Amino acid sequence: MLKTFKALGVRADFIQGLEALGIQSPTPVQLEAMPFLLTDGGDFIAQAQTGTGKTAAFGIPLLTQIEPLRREIQAVVVAPTRELAKQIGKQLFRFTKFCTQKIFVEVLTGGDDIERQIAALHRPTHVVVVTPGRLVDLLNRRALSLASVQLLVLDEADEMLTLGFRKEVAEICEQTKGRRATWLFSATIPDGVRKLVSDYMSAQPHTLKIDRSHVVNRDIVHRFIVCAVKDKTARIADFLRRQGGERGVIFCRTKAGAIKLAEDLAALGYQAGVLQGDMMQSERDKVLRSFRKGRFQFLIATDVAARGIDVEGLAFVIHHQLPDQIDYYTHRSGRTGRAGRSGVSIVLIGQREKQDVVKLSEMLGLTFTEMR
Repeated sequence: MLKTFKALGVRADFIQGLEALGIQSPTPVQLEAMPFLLTDGGDFIAQAQTGTGKTAAFGIPLLTQIEPLRREIQAVVVAPTRELAKQIGKQLFRFTKFCTQKIFVEVLTGGDDIERQIAALHRPTHVVVVTPGRLVDLLNRRALSLASVQLLVLDEADEMLTLGFRKEVAEICEQTKGRRATWLFSATIPDGVRKLVSDYMSAQPHTLKIDRSHVVNRDIVHRFIVCAVKDKTARIADFLRRQGGERGVIFCRTKAGAIKLAEDLAALGYQAGVLQGDMMQSERDKVLRSFRKGRFQFLIATDVAARGIDVEGLAFVIHHQLPDQIDYYTHRSGRTGRAGRSGVSIVLIGQREKQDVVKLSEMLGLTFTEMR
């Protein structure tokens, strides 16, 4: 029998918030992390990929520790990208829906109007969710104080270092020296993350590693189609034709591939928005906003641009090619099958790539069936 959130020590009002989001049972990372974070709550490292339920795993314990009657910032959550930061902020807000005392969460990211953010910080703010560069900018402007911060969460720490935020993360750790605990989440633990841990965390932080086989949502059906490269667009169009009003995302490895696929599908009568890494942030926001509002049924995205895509009710994900990294597969496929709904993840492969699908299924503990 699965443990319940109540058995893990989660407060009744937060359980209501989770249930309103369709989250009924704890994921493995929540089962492992929540009891420690809700009771001891000291320094903590979790090696877990995207799609494991990390936001609730740290978000509920974080919110539990907030004292709503104190106006100052008590917790900081640092995320590598604007999209992920906004997604975390939205989730934290949703978790507090049934709280009797209001907890104020502010999202502060690059690409948004900094003057508006400074004005917003004049209101009571208990939690800030930030990208590293924007937080350092705000600190340099003396627009906020981190003197009362008790808890620092570093989400996707390896990705932050990959994107070149080592100096900014170190500055944030220095500026929150009075904190009681640091919670670090990372898909991998490379040398850069190990140095962060040794420099800014206690000697023996509580450590958790979630096996890859627990990463992918079990409400998702995994399939593959074997076809030649020249036939991929036709196979995708055939699948889209049978979807009725269902919406989904198609992933491509490259910017050029995403743009070309959108053009080819448009020639066949299928309009799709495109998200790729070279777009201005305002352009990406516009595409995502249009997709959320249903102005087009399908979205084509590259892996870099897709971080933080949070659109409800997606029925399927199509992989035009297998991703370069296994963790990208869990991130891609995790866009569907959310909030208790089922979803399907379809990979288009060449004959020689069958062995790669076998390897993927073994590493993630999945069953792939062939579509003909």
